[in-house]
Parts: sequence; C-alpha cells; structure tokens
Amino acid sequence: MIGAAPKHRNMTSKGLSSDLRGISRITVAAVAGMVGLLEAVNLNVADVPWMLGTEKRGRTTGLTGWVYRSAGAAIGVGGRGLDLLLAKLVPELGEGRSWPGREALLAALNGVLGDFLAASANTLAIRMCVRRNGKRLAIAAPELATTVPPPGDRLLVLLHGLCMNDLQWRRRGHDHGAALARDLGYTPIYLLYNSGRHISVNGRECAEIIETLLKAWPVPLKELVFIGHSMGGLVARSACHHAAKARHAWLRRLDKLIFLGTPHHGAPLERAGSWVDMLLGASPYVAPFARLGQIRSAGITDLRYGNLLDEDWKGRDRFGRHGDRRRGVPLPEGVACYTIAATIGKRAGDVSDNLIGDGIVPLKSALGRHENPRLALAVPESREWIGYGMNHLDLLSRGKVYAQIRQWLAPSRD
Repeated sequence: MIGAAPKHRNMTSKGLSSDLRGISRITVAAVAGMVGLLEAVNLNVADVPWMLGTEKRGRTTGLTGWVYRSAGAAIGVGGRGLDLLLAKLVPELGEGRSWPGREALLAALNGVLGDFLAASANTLAIRMCVRRNGKRLAIAAPELATTVPPPGDRLLVLLHGLCMNDLQWRRRGHDHGAALARDLGYTPIYLLYNSGRHISVNGRECAEIIETLLKAWPVPLKELVFIGHSMGGLVARSACHHAAKARHAWLRRLDKLIFLGTPHHGAPLERAGSWVDMLLGASPYVAPFARLGQIRSAGITDLRYGNLLDEDWKGRDRFGRHGDRRRGVPLPEGVACYTIAATIGKRAGDVSDNLIGDGIVPLKSALGRHENPRLALAVPESREWIGYGMNHLDLLSRGKVYAQIRQWLAPSRD
C-alpha cells in the first residue's frame, strides 16, 4: 500500500539530527497540507457549487468538517495514514451520497490519488463516462435519442482538467458548451475521467468511448469538435494517437480540436516537485519521509513534461531525476487545431509569460512551442490566441475567450 512505511535500521529519534527531524516534519506537514487543500476546495464550493470566486478561508463544519479532521488525524499517526484517510472518506464520498461540493471534492481527490484509487479498486475512483448536466449517459441509440435536448448533427466533446470534473466547465455563470449549444447549435457532451491516472491510459479509454458513442449516435453527424482545458487537451491528443493506431472511425470525423491552457510541454510546478523529491531522497535517513511526498498521482507526474504515451513513462521511476524523454506526437492529420493560452501579464513580453504564464502553464507550453522541432506542434499563428491579464481558470469563463472559440467554430470559418 502507498501508505505503508518501510522498515529501516536505526530509525530512532536519537539517531536523527535536528535538521533531519525538521525535514521529516515539513514532509509530513506537506501531506497534511494536501488534506487541507482538499478541504479548501470543498469550503470554496460548498456555498456556490462548482463556481470559483474570492477564496474563502477557515474550516469546514458539521459532517464535512469531521471527515477532514479525521483525515488529518489519520495522517498524523504514521505510515498507514493514507489508507486510514481513504477509509474515513469512503462513507461520505461514495456512490449514492449527495451534498454541496461532493463532486468537486471527489474530483480533487482523484486528481491527487486517482491512480492509487483505481489500482486498489477503491469505490472513490472515478470511472470514465460521458455526461450531460452531471448525469451519466447510456451510450446506446435508443437512450441517446430520448435525451433532452435531443442530439444534433454538430457534436461537441469537452474534456476537463486535473482535479476537476465535467460540472466545473460552468464558472461564474458561464459554460462554453452550453453557450455554443445556444449560439451555434452544438450538442455538448462532457467527458468525466479520473485525472490521477496516466494520461495515456485515459487517452486510450477516451478513444474507445468516443468510438462507441459515434456508432450509437442517433443522427448523421456533420461536425465533431473537441475542446480540452488544461490536462483535458493532453487526454484529447493521446486519444487521437490511440485512435489512429486502432483505426477508429471517429478520428476521420474529427474536424476541430481546441486547447485551452493545455501544458503541451509540461508545467514547472510538477518539475519543481520532482526536485523536492530528489532532495528529500538524497539521504538514507530521510528517504522514508520522501515517500510521503511521492503520493502525488501518475497524472500529476505526467505533467512534468506533458507525457502522452505509455512509452513516456513505462519502465521508469516517475519520481526519478531525468530529463524530457518524450516521443514526439504530432497533431492529428486533417484536423484543424487551435491553441488558447493565458498569461497574468498585462501585455506581450511581460516576464511572467514564460516564467509563470497563467499561474500554472507557461505561455510557450500552452501554445505548443518548443525549441526541439520534433516536439513543437507548429500551430499556425492564425490559430493561436493569447489572453492577457488572465489566470488558468479564467479560460473557462472570460467573455473574450468564448468570443474567440465562437469565431473559430462559426460555420463561415475554415
């Protein structure tokens, strides 16, 4: 189990220096902070579910507060903390439960620990499916034909980002999918997936689900479009790769692919995390504590450089110190691809563009640019757009972002 602590010789408090004890406390505090992060997510969505605004601070109360306090106590007791944490969460987050913020909290938990949840067959693991209005769709022609509104001939598939879910496409009262349905007649379908699993694993499963969906679609399609936010764009690219290998029919029907803040070449925050792991693991005395810092999911470590394929991670220590070893994955042939990036900088050339970007993804990574031609996506400038004074989540709600998406998808466009 991930939470199990290994046995080591001479691991007594007397044998550890004060510095090493300090490092261990920091590491345990970091894991406890992960629970605090989940609690903060829940606190901020509890009053207005799935909408983000000014951050609320404090502690959750009632039953939810008890869950987090129990989780924090579980982490403090030792190596089995993670297992105890999950045991406390299962009764409150499992299927059949419904309370404000539950789905957002479950998505965050899967983003952080989703690979472990899936491998251990934990009931908290999110199973990939397509949904509308938060309801799972049965992928069969009779059931699809009776949905409200009925399926149209312009299908839009939206893929959410890390630690998020399909409901969180709605932010500050706006949902790109719903707006495109209203303005351009698209039928939006939202993919829900466990963002803690490897991107390549999610990509393969996504490709299979879309193939099944299109075979069951009750009306002839005129257009198929994907929009991926953050990690969702990487899952979409991986799905295209797997569809090409499997010769799926849906890839030949895909017309356009739009990326919103997608870390095509990784995110610095994950690379910084890998250095923390390396420093903690440098001494045999603190190496056991480094394992606590390594509970972040396979999905998160894939974001170090933007892994899309099984070959990018198989047979390698995902926490090891190594460079970018990805195989180049070109954009799908015959598909018009568009990139939208954001930067908190107010104008072009601000130092924040490359260092911080939208707060999570640097500008070059979101645009697919790379010094190595084998990895560069080479999206035409006419299909690039940069939003200034925006952060990563603003890409979901800003009017200027939607206006650009709408312009690209309007029937008069290419």
